[in-house]
Amino acid sequence: MSDQVPDAVPELAAEHVSLHLGPARGGVQALDDVSLTVRSGRRVGVVGESGSGKSTLLRVLAGLQRPDRGEVAFRGRSILGRRPRELADLRANVALVLQDPRSSLDPRMNVGRTITEPLRSPLLRRTAGAPEQVRARLTEVMAEVGLDPEMFRRFPHEFSGGQRQRIAIARALVTRPAVLLADEPVSALDVSVRAQVLNLLTELVGARRLTMVFVSHDLAVVRHLCDEVAVMAHGRIVEAGPLAEVYADPQHRVTRDLLAAVPRIRV
Repeated sequence: MSDQVPDAVPELAAEHVSLHLGPARGGVQALDDVSLTVRSGRRVGVVGESGSGKSTLLRVLAGLQRPDRGEVAFRGRSILGRRPRELADLRANVALVLQDPRSSLDPRMNVGRTITEPLRSPLLRRTAGAPEQVRARLTEVMAEVGLDPEMFRRFPHEFSGGQRQRIAIARALVTRPAVLLADEPVSALDVSVRAQVLNLLTELVGARRLTMVFVSHDLAVVRHLCDEVAVMAHGRIVEAGPLAEVYADPQHRVTRDLLAAVPRIRV
């Protein structure tokens, strides 16, 4: 890919990406010739059954895992083979929310320090501002996700599961990113709080005009949040397009099976 950024360049793009996990023999073909384009302002749902490769694709897009073959670019510039300091723009503008906040939040670190941790990264420290500016940003983002800013001295175990996921979302947003990558962010939550967190994400993505890639096994959740969808199976994208079109006329068996699994309320 060229380092020149043309008009309407995608925020993120994967082209013919393949990735093998594990030993050369007996390992897993996690991604097999996957291409995905994520344009600015779009909300792309990546769906599939467990083991389909969707979370691995998200890690590749985030620059956390390098593919064996193919290309990955952020705003038209390859992110492969670059030194850490050359990825400052990616780290500042692409944020990741993981599935289980219990494993992604350090229990020894209070909430204020947890949320502002990305701003202390060597790549972002110079742009974070003075301590009072960091504190102001902490107050702003905690209020934005529905947490009392005065609770910043508390620790993760003092919060409910839904609140911990709000903390994780606040940490992702504190750098004021342009792109949010979310890996099944409500699947570890109780059913009673899933809708609250989904509604929060919808509001935040709209208010901040974020581009989003949302990984899920649940097409009902994706329908709530996204306007495009890519369906994965066995490490490949088997169907993709505008969400309304794919829902109305699914072409692949995997898509039809996922749609058939969506609960329907009869009245």
